[in-house]
Amino acid sequence: MRIACVQADVSFRDPQANLSKAVAKLEELAANSVDLAVFPEAYLTGYCVDSQSEADTLGIERDAIEPMQSACNRLGILAVVGFAERCGSHNFNGAALLEPGREPRFYRKVHLPHLGLDRFVRAGDELNVFDTKLGRIGILICYDLRPPEASRALALAGAELIVLPTNWPKGAETSAEHIAIARAAENGVFVATCDRVGKENGFEFIGLSKIIDPSGHVLAAAGAGEETIWADVDLAAARNKRVVNIPGKYEIDVMACRRPELYGALQDRQ
Repeated sequence: MRIACVQADVSFRDPQANLSKAVAKLEELAANSVDLAVFPEAYLTGYCVDSQSEADTLGIERDAIEPMQSACNRLGILAVVGFAERCGSHNFNGAALLEPGREPRFYRKVHLPHLGLDRFVRAGDELNVFDTKLGRIGILICYDLRPPEASRALALAGAELIVLPTNWPKGAETSAEHIAIARAAENGVFVATCDRVGKENGFEFIGLSKIIDPSGHVLAAAGAGEETIWADVDLAAARNKRVVNIPGKYEIDVMACRRPELYGALQDRQ
């Protein structure tokens, strides 16, 4: 399968403009045999707000993404896209998984930093692995990558690929350049990070999107500007956690070596 990460700028508080760009990009990627397109965190809405009232008017309902779902149906391509979600009187930092012929599925950011939209939304409460025609996909959003437990939980639940729509501003280079690679290698899964670029209400975003294989090798990497990266991957590689360097002499298994009976503190220290 071919994964693409669409590293792009965002039109703040203009969902229609962002939807139009997304649909056009899906058409371009489908013509290049891309199976899954990943867009940044809050791509459809923007992210940088400074008050609850601004957050309340930034969000869009889930059904607003219908033009992207229709495009996926027509083009036969999957997509993951981030947006500020309005649900009744509550707001969430969400992402939609769009698959041809299926109802959209959704993820809500679980770990919230004191930054932008995340200061004014509710945290999600599920870490789901989604079965798709391509394989088993887990979704995290931006800061969800920092606590290692989230990626490990998805890997233990059978995720073969973790996609990360993100808005990494200046100062988050460690996440882009090191932590994403570590999460892939320590869990034996593919990781696709998709950052945005440009400036928004006082913040500048760094790009540096990546597609990483289960051994931690970077298959494709973006710079600091608008660009789309892609890589061809075989998700079956994430199902075999055993790495044989020298048969019988140098073999490792990132899951089989675990000692859960020693990890009680992870649950005890709330």
